[in-house]
Amino acid sequence: MDLNFNANRDKNLFAHELHADGTAAESLLWYHVLKAKKMGGYQFHRRYLINDSTVDFICLKLSLIIEITGDLSREQLLAKHKRDEDLQQLGYFILNIADSEVVNDLENVKVEIRDAIELLRENLNLRH
Repeated sequence: MDLNFNANRDKNLFAHELHADGTAAESLLWYHVLKAKKMGGYQFHRRYLINDSTVDFICLKLSLIIEITGDLSREQLLAKHKRDEDLQQLGYFILNIADSEVVNDLENVKVEIRDAIELLRENLNLRH
């Protein structure tokens, strides 16, 4: 029996369960901005597993991770900072957006995401 296969399957099931239990801000961003290639024609995935971390949203083509953050304790903030550094070392660009910003100013969030996409497209010399 392949224990790695079982461990990865369990992690993927956990990520899927998190997807179903996402926050209101995550659902709002997903359904109104990112789902079905609504953002510049780029495909985003929700609750994507990278190593031992589950990220809120990712565009694999751009290596862009979007994280929706709520109020964090000091310990949670330190852990998030470390995780962000680890993901950046793997080559990902991380855009952190406050959940209150998604709920209260979705149009500005769209602009932030478009700006990040344009910056990454230029850096990667991608034509879309």
